[in-house]
Formats: sequence, C-alpha cells, structure tokens
Amino acid sequence: MGFRLPSVIRKSSSNGNQASSTVSDVPKGFLAVYVGDESKMKRFIIPVSYLNQPSFQQLLSQAEEEFGFDHPMGGLTIPCREHAFLHLISHFN
Repeated sequence: MGFRLPSVIRKSSSNGNQASSTVSDVPKGFLAVYVGDESKMKRFIIPVSYLNQPSFQQLLSQAEEEFGFDHPMGGLTIPCREHAFLHLISHFN
C-alpha cells in the first residue's frame, strides 16, 4: 500500500552531505527543504504555499527548536523521517 508523490514535489539528486545546490535550481514559488536523519538527508523542492499549512508550521516550529534557522546545510532542515514528511505533504493537494 503506497501513495503517489504529488507532481509539484521533486526529490533533488543532491545528497545531504553537501550543499551543492544553488538558488537558481529552485523555481520561483518553491523552496528547498532537507528531510531525514543527518546521515541520510534528502532534498525536496516544495511549493511555498505549504508554509501556510498548520501541520507544516508545526514542523517548522520543531525545526527551529532542533536546528535554529542557521543550519550548515544552507537550507531549511525538517526534523522528521522522509516517509512521515511525504505522508504529511500528500494531504496538501
């Protein structure tokens, strides 16, 4: 039993050990977030409209508590497992 990844979500090919991405590879209206354990961070490109979702705002509060807003990855890091993140955002569409 699985679920489909919404078409507006892209998993980036860059790995979590290096911040090799640039702002130019993120389309206007989207942002890059890093999700997962420190050893297996995955980068996702998500619509900025997700920031208005109450459940996503809870994740942002957890991210602030755990990482602060100055994180060495250079992007927003979400402190949850990848499958939990995908499950959460699958309800936004």
